[in-house]
Amino acid sequence: MSGFPFAAIVGQDEMKTALLIAAVEPRIGGVMVFGDRGTGKSTAARALAALLPPMRVAAGCRFNCDPDRGGCAAGSGDCAAGEVIEVPVPFVDLPLGATEDRITGALDIERALVGGEKAFEPGLLARANRGFLYIDEINLLEDHLVDLLLDVSQSGENLVEREGLSIRHPARFVLIGSGNPEEGELRPQLLDRFGLAVEVRSPADLAARVEIMRRCDAHDRDPAGFAARFADDNRAILDRIAAARAALSGIAVDEDVLADAAALCLALGVDGLRGELTLMRAARALAALGGEDHVTRDHIRAVAPLALRHRLRRNVLDETGSTVRIDRAMAELWP
Repeated sequence: MSGFPFAAIVGQDEMKTALLIAAVEPRIGGVMVFGDRGTGKSTAARALAALLPPMRVAAGCRFNCDPDRGGCAAGSGDCAAGEVIEVPVPFVDLPLGATEDRITGALDIERALVGGEKAFEPGLLARANRGFLYIDEINLLEDHLVDLLLDVSQSGENLVEREGLSIRHPARFVLIGSGNPEEGELRPQLLDRFGLAVEVRSPADLAARVEIMRRCDAHDRDPAGFAARFADDNRAILDRIAAARAALSGIAVDEDVLADAAALCLALGVDGLRGELTLMRAARALAALGGEDHVTRDHIRAVAPLALRHRLRRNVLDETGSTVRIDRAMAELWP
């Protein structure tokens, strides 16, 4: 059954932009999507993963090793045969009830009991390597698990040391979290670890809501035919991502743009330097997606709400939303 095409998603431009930026620049550190139920959060993430071309992996490797790097990165020997195959980019759902062992991996109990062999059973992080890890209602996930996931997503490695095992394997994935703020908020220090934050709302435009119903119904009745309708648009998006990835390292970021990013973070009282770094990386990825060769203040303006809205301290004297505070600060800095 064909998934819902990324190009067919109506509206939600900010969420789609954030996902495209994360696909181009994985160092962004993941995307947090807050919003109403039924607004296409998981649909958009799945559609983006399905849009990407198949990836090359070493046959039989349970860690999705990149064959171009040579050998099994986890040292398991699963890649020894040397055969290379193509598989879809993984999209892994992490259920709220998942234990730490299920996420990180643990001792293979069956092999230990039957053969007396200490063997590692990879977890969800191994399955998500080089793909996407999606957590719905992440604000309901236990804090220590969120800490663990954010640490791994930043380092790109998963280290497991327990039951006499010591395993280190690559775990490079785009972390996407979604949640409804009415059901609880993430701690600010955890929110700060996400690269980008998006706020989605149910469409207020009648025509948009009608078009969403029309497209969902068409997809339900004929998934393959519906996907074919948007195949060219999806291919164009894929070409943009591929071109942006290739051009990313060559995108120039001038000193005045770096100064703009730092000045905005200072004006907003953003703690630490993650804000500036994310602002710079997101602006560069956006420039690459637009086919431009250098970052401008306009790119900083465009990504500032995504990169900074979740990093602002609460101000009891200012009850305006974080996006309004960011817009106001930019207007004062760059009238």
